[in-house]
Amino acid sequence: MRLHHGKLTRALVVEHPDHALDELLSADGWTIDRRSAVPDEADLARWLADGQHQVLFKRSRVPVTRAVLEAAPDLVAVQLCCIGDDSVDKQACADHGVLVFNDPISNGRSVVELAIAHLVALSRRLYETYDHTRAGGFDKSQNERFEVQGRVLGILGLGNIGRQVARAAEAFGMKILFYDTREVAREVGQEMGWQQATTIDALFRGSDCVTTHVSAQDTNGRSNRGMLTRAHFAQLAADRPDPSPRLFLNLARGFLYDPQDLLDAITATEVRRAAVDVYPEEPRGSGPWTNPYASEPRVATTPHLGAATVDAQPRIARRVAQTIRNFSHAGSLRDCVFRPRMVLGLTDIPEDATLLSVVHGTTRGARKAIQDAIFDAGASNLSTAHMDLDDFGVAIDLLALDRPLSESELYTIRERAEALTGTPGVVRSLRQI
Repeated sequence: MRLHHGKLTRALVVEHPDHALDELLSADGWTIDRRSAVPDEADLARWLADGQHQVLFKRSRVPVTRAVLEAAPDLVAVQLCCIGDDSVDKQACADHGVLVFNDPISNGRSVVELAIAHLVALSRRLYETYDHTRAGGFDKSQNERFEVQGRVLGILGLGNIGRQVARAAEAFGMKILFYDTREVAREVGQEMGWQQATTIDALFRGSDCVTTHVSAQDTNGRSNRGMLTRAHFAQLAADRPDPSPRLFLNLARGFLYDPQDLLDAITATEVRRAAVDVYPEEPRGSGPWTNPYASEPRVATTPHLGAATVDAQPRIARRVAQTIRNFSHAGSLRDCVFRPRMVLGLTDIPEDATLLSVVHGTTRGARKAIQDAIFDAGASNLSTAHMDLDDFGVAIDLLALDRPLSESELYTIRERAEALTGTPGVVRSLRQI
């Protein structure tokens, strides 16, 4: 069981989040250990252990594995300075009582603008024409150059970014077709007047251009790895009038399909051109690496820079700093990846109350044991917020008490919970503020 007292003060920062993060944390009393090197698993485990860091701030590449967590007993939270959470073993974090937060909002505009830029550039063959002109050519032909106005944009995943892309594309005169398995997303799309595709096949067949904006997992926690196949690419714009731009964009996840399937579709001219910002294998730092599309000029490639703007990164820094400040000072949760869009916190509590945050298993009896231990200690529970995160077999209780519990009383919570549930380790972490 991880046991912590008071506010959080020690942070490890890797993968170069904006330096505004350091300034914001320092102003809140944090000691910051920012590393310029991009660590592997062994380095990360050693740095966390040696520095007794309580929070890890990172972007999307450095993996947080079960072995890293086991080597870092002081770690309370992983704060992702990005949207994607597939670099973190979330089940291992839940098992160890380590919470994982992301930022699903701040980089959205940067990704949207990159998607729109690719749509226009691919439609007009700008990437190839740029290279050809610099080499001394002067090709003014209209061959395979299209306007986007009046074309159908298929959006795979109508989340925050997908919706923004749709609105921006509408401003260019495009029509929107979308596919999403989430009921709320479907309702939003219909309210916006966009057409819903009932299958991914239908999305590809009915679209002139397809752009992907899905997360690493679907709503049932299943991986989206391999969700697109060679057959999907072969159907692009099959139900649209000729000639069609037949463009494909992937700014979401590199493992949604096999790169060879896209290359084969390009060779067969089923997809005319594509833009890719994410890859199945990416280097931990700046390279070197093997670009799977290097030999194909009709695929424009960028190095996972959807959020890499001077505007987005400070926004991310501000949001994640506030997320962790709320968690440190009041135990409040937002943007916890164990349940997207979850919010958990207490309001209207006395200033002199003691806050107790408990991360525990969902085994029946765990909550009763916590409440009983607090009652037996002679403390009063003034307010409680609770949430079950069944996908990961973990629950979170945030309690306001009229007095702090002693060290032995805190350990009694663990003992009572294990005795009542018959489950060793049912209480994963305790933090008293």
